[in-house]
Amino acid sequence: TLDLTRRRTPCFAKFSEVEEMVNMEAEINEVQPLLLSVMIGSTLQFYFIGKKCEILQDMNRHLEAILKEKRALRKRLIKHRCQESLPIGATFHKYIVQLLTEAVTFIEKLESHLQSVRSIPQISHMMNNMDTTLSKTEVLMIELEELTEQILKWEKLQKEVYSN
Repeated sequence: TLDLTRRRTPCFAKFSEVEEMVNMEAEINEVQPLLLSVMIGSTLQFYFIGKKCEILQDMNRHLEAILKEKRALRKRLIKHRCQESLPIGATFHKYIVQLLTEAVTFIEKLESHLQSVRSIPQISHMMNNMDTTLSKTEVLMIELEELTEQILKWEKLQKEVYSN
């Protein structure tokens, strides 16, 4: 009955309210950095996605422009560039003449240069052929020396036979 008749004092009621508020603020302070980091992460993610989207849109515009000019590009690529004449200033005519003479001499020597370049892959085959030829020549030299010795022996024998 004492518990039922007991009155709550207003100072302790305020104290419990303040304690509840402090507990709520502590919970908010615990959750607030997590929310802040999530917000910053999502904001940065949206920023970078926006930048990537802008880059892709720029590339898309560029490709659309190229596709629109496709026919003109094909004509330009098919057209021979040597049919167009470029204006050359009079001060450069001397250099053009020198360039043309060097080009003529290069073209004259081009065939020999091309033949040299074409023979490069065959060098290993030619070296193998030279090695086999050299070994055959050495064998023939040895046979020739043996034959020479036999001839000299035969000659000696013949001289002995005639002298006897």
